[in-house]
Amino acid sequence: MKTYTGQSLREMYLGFFKDRGHKVIPSASLIPENDPTVLFTTAGMHPLVPYLLGEKHPAGKRLCDVQKCVRTGDIDDVGDERHCTFFEMLGNWSLGDYFKEEMIPWSYEFLTGEKYLGIPADKIAVTVFGGDDTLPRDDEAAALWEKAGIKKENIYFMPRENNWWGPAGLTGPCGTDTEMFVIRKPKCSPTCNPDCNCGAFLEIWNDVFMRFNKQADGSFTELSQKNVDTGMGLERALCVLNGKSSVYETDIFENAIKVIAELTGKNYNDDEETTKSFRVLLDHCRTATFMLGDEKGIVPSNTDQGYILRRIIRRAVRYGRKINLPEGSLSKISEAFIEYYKDVYPELNINREKIAEELAKEEGKFTKTLQQGLKEFEKCIGGIERKNAFMSQQNPDYVPETVIGGKQAFRLYDTYGFPVEITDEMAKERGFTVDIDGYKAAFEEHQNKSKAGSEQKFACGLADHKEATTALHTATHLLHAALKKVCSPDVNQKGSNITEERLRFDFNLPQPMTAEQIKAVEDMVNEVIKADIPVVMKEISLDEAKAEGFTGLFESKYGEVVKTYTIGDFSKEICGGPHVESTGKLGKFKIQKEQSCGSGLRRIKAVLE
Repeated sequence: MKTYTGQSLREMYLGFFKDRGHKVIPSASLIPENDPTVLFTTAGMHPLVPYLLGEKHPAGKRLCDVQKCVRTGDIDDVGDERHCTFFEMLGNWSLGDYFKEEMIPWSYEFLTGEKYLGIPADKIAVTVFGGDDTLPRDDEAAALWEKAGIKKENIYFMPRENNWWGPAGLTGPCGTDTEMFVIRKPKCSPTCNPDCNCGAFLEIWNDVFMRFNKQADGSFTELSQKNVDTGMGLERALCVLNGKSSVYETDIFENAIKVIAELTGKNYNDDEETTKSFRVLLDHCRTATFMLGDEKGIVPSNTDQGYILRRIIRRAVRYGRKINLPEGSLSKISEAFIEYYKDVYPELNINREKIAEELAKEEGKFTKTLQQGLKEFEKCIGGIERKNAFMSQQNPDYVPETVIGGKQAFRLYDTYGFPVEITDEMAKERGFTVDIDGYKAAFEEHQNKSKAGSEQKFACGLADHKEATTALHTATHLLHAALKKVCSPDVNQKGSNITEERLRFDFNLPQPMTAEQIKAVEDMVNEVIKADIPVVMKEISLDEAKAEGFTGLFESKYGEVVKTYTIGDFSKEICGGPHVESTGKLGKFKIQKEQSCGSGLRRIKAVLE
């Protein structure tokens, strides 16, 4: 049996598609560019949405990459065999080029070919779209799989919930898919299929055939081009290919496991609780490393991406305490991941010091209050337990209380820095729950920024390119240039979030802007708008763009050819678009708020009136 490492699988996958005319593009940032609907890049296709919708990609119609991704919906499940918050997604795309006829035979070849994964064909099962009242079943895909070499009995027609991909929210590109599974043991029953949880089937790859664009009213329109979007989760694939029972038993985590063992005197497999603590530390330290090391500069805070970062660091501290991890150790675990990934993701090595400093700072903050917070938590639990014991003596029919009040949960957050998710997790370990609605009410009552806003972002779909958001996107270029001219040429964008109503722009500046500076920036942007200057797009090489003085904020994400946008002599940026044709279409620019959003970081919220 072959043994695979993360690097060998990355190289094999990219090499396979390079040989088939694909350009390798670099991973985009973990922070989606100008997308208000999600906090993190959640899939390989996320940065490519404009091109799936028909915009021309500078690298062409055939692309492949390894994309950094974060999914936060399963944070509380991290600690089991398979859940990770950070993961790498191997993917390839056809932007209006090839479709099922090419992709399915390629998928079969990569899975079964001796030069590649070499999985026996009779150990592979596939699912295809089974049809419903809107679309017929995908007999074409099934026939292509059978022709390639998959046994007919290993081809399963499944309902929409199994074989339809996207969009995650209200609008965006979508279509039927075909999923590939490794058969690891006999079926548990004659009706067993890849949707069964018995462990007979383990998913390894997914090909999406995008033909539709979902509209806000729930209807579907045909895309201007047919696309292919595939995804193979690196960690899951390594686990399956190496015959491991857990994603944490691959070379990716090997050195970090040794570090934790040396620091704690514990072994990964000592017992169930120790294994869980190791896994939480491994996942959360790796995720925090990539967030802190990202090109867009995430730091712990109480809102948006910073809130998620703070939450996972603090959860790591709590689980580290369970296995006697010495204080100040998270950066040592992080260092093992930086060493492992530094050649693949050089931004981690570049930001090595920042990663260590921020981890140490956040770990120190939480450790100081952790002991007091745990005492307060025990008081909450103890009070309920004493009441239950007393009431049960008085009344045999008394139903014991098992809920920690929302105000108590808020106090744990407000006074001791416990994210409510940690309180809820600790409560479940003791057979209790938390009144989350009561917690939110207490939160709003104190006029703090709640996580509810972040959760709403996760529930939404991918950003579209409506007129309002396009105008605000162009306005961010003008704002960026004005900030450089008014405040400092060292000002750089550190994040951007745009809705139809407003723009939010994060940038580095060590002190608050003065009222005079805010007015000067506002006036400067409005002068450019009034001048109605054309917005000129040009595709040139990255080296040319640098030589011509274009601002390139996150260079590691760019390919050899880039799109540049010039607005007179005022603004020159590398950007994926979209933009208005000229500045006169923007309306009046108004800054609503300028505030801190982290150490050395400022945030502007602005509108176009």
